[in-house]
Amino acid sequence: MLTRYPISVRVAAKDLGRARAWYAERLGLTPEAEEMGGLWYRFAGDTWLFLYETPAAGTARNTVAGWTVDDLAAVMAELRSRGVVFEDYDLGDFKTVDGVLELGGARAAWFTDSEGNIFELSQPA
Repeated sequence: MLTRYPISVRVAAKDLGRARAWYAERLGLTPEAEEMGGLWYRFAGDTWLFLYETPAAGTARNTVAGWTVDDLAAVMAELRSRGVVFEDYDLGDFKTVDGVLELGGARAAWFTDSEGNIFELSQPA
C-alpha cells in the first residue's frame, strides 16, 4: 500500500540557523517553505527533506538520506568546490578511495552536514 505514496525524510539539527546556512552555502539549497518549526526542501519526484531543530541531532551514526545521481564525479566536484568534505572509510571490503566506494560498477560517496548527519550520493552501475 505505501508504495503508492511519496516519501520524505526528516533530518535533525541542533542549530537550525547554522544548518540552514550550511545547506545554502555548501549544498546550494533554499527551503521552499518554513513551517512547523523547520525547513522544507523539495527535490525531484516531489520528494522532500524536512530539517528541524532538536537536541538529539547528529546522534545517528548511519546514513540518514541519499541522492541517486547520474554523474557522481561531477556532483562531488561541484560540492567540493562549495566546501563539502567527503568521508573516507576503510572497513575491509568497504573501502573508499578519494571519498568514493566502487562496488560492481556502482559508486557511492558520503558527507556529513553541519549537524553531524551523514548523507550519501550514489550512482548505479
